[in-house]
Amino acid sequence: MKLLLFFHAGSLNRGCEAIVRSAVDLIKAKYPETIINLASFDYQSDLHIPKIDKVYDTRQLDISRFSLKGIVSALKVKFQNDETYYYRAKFDSIIKLIPEHDVFLSIGGDNYCYGEQPWIYEVDKLIKQAGKKLVLWGSSIGDEDLSAAKIDDLKSMDLVLARETLTYAILKDRGVSNVKLVADGAFTMQKEEMQTPEGWQEGNTIGFNFSPLVWKRNEASKQAAYQLIQHIIDTTDMTIALTPHVFIQGNNDYEVLQQFYNDFKTTGRVLLLPNNLNAIEYKGLIAKMRFFIGARTHATIAAYSSLIPTLVLGYSVKSKGIAKDIFGSEKLVLSINEISDSKKLIAAFDEMVTEEQQLILTLANSIPTIKENAKKAVTYLFELT
Repeated sequence: MKLLLFFHAGSLNRGCEAIVRSAVDLIKAKYPETIINLASFDYQSDLHIPKIDKVYDTRQLDISRFSLKGIVSALKVKFQNDETYYYRAKFDSIIKLIPEHDVFLSIGGDNYCYGEQPWIYEVDKLIKQAGKKLVLWGSSIGDEDLSAAKIDDLKSMDLVLARETLTYAILKDRGVSNVKLVADGAFTMQKEEMQTPEGWQEGNTIGFNFSPLVWKRNEASKQAAYQLIQHIIDTTDMTIALTPHVFIQGNNDYEVLQQFYNDFKTTGRVLLLPNNLNAIEYKGLIAKMRFFIGARTHATIAAYSSLIPTLVLGYSVKSKGIAKDIFGSEKLVLSINEISDSKKLIAAFDEMVTEEQQLILTLANSIPTIKENAKKAVTYLFELT
């Protein structure tokens, strides 16, 4: 059987890399003869990932308005109100792969959380018209994200795998009957043992991840984060390891964390992790931390799965659902509005420190079950074939 992972943005987002790595590992561990190919919007960033049989360059094509395709597209939109020709032209590199594969895994986790995306529906429709199996792999979707068109697209799939209970309940309530509850495969991703950088305190280093995405959504959050770091410096003896996890132009964690580092480096208590590690290398360092504070979901998954007490900044349905599945409540998850309140940030940090041992115990009890739930995705997938 030939599988294609598609709608993958590329591994400059280490969370996307973690999804691909874990999916390939989980599937090949149980069905080693399966051929797994990857359709990527940034294929060069994915060439280092092992066990993938082939990586395809499926960047969206630029359709010049003066080209034949551009002219035809414009005419169809103007006279027929039909954009499907444009979408098919723009994603032709993926569409061409449909005849070559048996099962299509739409990945990315939260691709369905960013408004209406009719080009996704068009590609999905062509996959189903070709008689192929279509699966949404490890998704999170909020009720506010759902439209009639999106629900119809989800119902057209052979299988929708929800990675946490909130999404599962929302989809069930909206009549998406082909949904199964699993967990994010990244919980099972292996780590690579790493040498810690100079300035690291063994057993007493806290990881801190902050993203431009969160900053843009709540500009006051950056100042509150500064106050949190100052609080950690003033009230503990911990070292703070600034931990980037996404390096996409215009959405680069490293750039914003450099500003934090420059402002706090004279304390001698803050270090900035490099921007050239892969997902399993970052997990190797995160696993050595005492605590973790993070805005990027898969950075927090790396921490949770390594039994590291974690505070989540700027929740979405995925981070709320993941925390609920681990702790039974949305424990230590602050909303995008709350993270501009330094008092709430500091109170949540203090709560995490006070409850350190209980959090570790809860993680130790919950994470094995979460990992087993992640493995169920493979069982559900192969029940289709």
